[in-house]
Amino acid sequence: MIMNKRQIASYLLISFFILIFTQCKQNKLDDSPVIIGPYLQSMSHDEVTICWSTLNGTTQILVGDSIVNNVNQYSHHKSIITNLKPNTTYSYDVLDDGSELGQGTFTTFPNAIQPFHFAVLGDTRTRHDFHQKIVNRIIDEDPLFVVNTGDLVSNGNNMSHWEHFFRINDSLIRNVPYYTVLGNHEHDSENYYDFFSLPGNERYYFFSVGDALFVVLDMEGPHYDAPKYLEGEQREAFWNNISKKYFEEEKEWLENLLSLNDDAGYIFVFFHPTFYSIKKSRVADAELRRAFWGDIFERHNVTAVLNGHDHYYHHAEHGGTHYIVTAGGGAPLYNTDAIQPETIKYKKIEHFMRIDVGLEKTSMKAIDINGELIEEIIVDKRK
Repeated sequence: MIMNKRQIASYLLISFFILIFTQCKQNKLDDSPVIIGPYLQSMSHDEVTICWSTLNGTTQILVGDSIVNNVNQYSHHKSIITNLKPNTTYSYDVLDDGSELGQGTFTTFPNAIQPFHFAVLGDTRTRHDFHQKIVNRIIDEDPLFVVNTGDLVSNGNNMSHWEHFFRINDSLIRNVPYYTVLGNHEHDSENYYDFFSLPGNERYYFFSVGDALFVVLDMEGPHYDAPKYLEGEQREAFWNNISKKYFEEEKEWLENLLSLNDDAGYIFVFFHPTFYSIKKSRVADAELRRAFWGDIFERHNVTAVLNGHDHYYHHAEHGGTHYIVTAGGGAPLYNTDAIQPETIKYKKIEHFMRIDVGLEKTSMKAIDINGELIEEIIVDKRK
């Protein structure tokens, strides 16, 4: 085809704009922020908090001229969205640039009493390939929200561990609210509080959906390192008393909360260390925990207590309350070598929980990494 001068000029002009558009688009991609998230926090029937973090620098640690560590520094952002409609799906874009990098969706909680389901997992700190498989299975379940029973990462003070955590969970938590429990591996780190925006004081808190109450407790307390000069009885006294007032205040808070919510149809309590352990080296610690908290869960007719810490699945029952250890999110599995009288079911395998809250009954399913059912527990609505 032979073009005249006007056609040639038009062709060159169009080519120029295509080149400029392509270059601008490439520059926009090159200038895109390094971002963690976005992810959903503190959902209710009319409000949600959207969090994300952007890279703003790197700290280098050197020995002589050799770099031994690069630690990324992040700026943390959150947007509290209010005046939402209950049980409604929304989309969002925290970067407002049209790219998928800052986009996600969420569905607000219902403000009526109706069936819903949620997922629980724990101890996701290592073996990232197993953690990813569990996350993918949870995504397939399409839960209303997720609770992690603690030990999200190996070391809460290590930023690279959090980067791994958010990378694995990205497709889940940008669309599903994610509630967390403090584990011992979080080390009460500032990183934990910087990344998450949880209800209450963020250490222990509660929220509700329909007629179900969800209570998250902190069984770790403020993190302390015992001074090296303490030995023997003094060292033991340090650990027994340093956080005593903290736990007594938390126990009083829980007693009051459960009394005020006595009309709840279901009550689920989450904390990290086990109430009933079937790992021989941890049985004594579990007994001490039961001695401190006493019959508070059974006296208030708590539906289920869900823990992490011991890397297996374990279901015990006492006084009408179900005690479930769900800590198969990725961390190396433990041997089950101290079966308790309260034990009903146990299995050494990676897994998660799907809990379907119904109008009169609730189903609690333990599902292994292969999608196979470990156990289903049916519980009645509280009287």
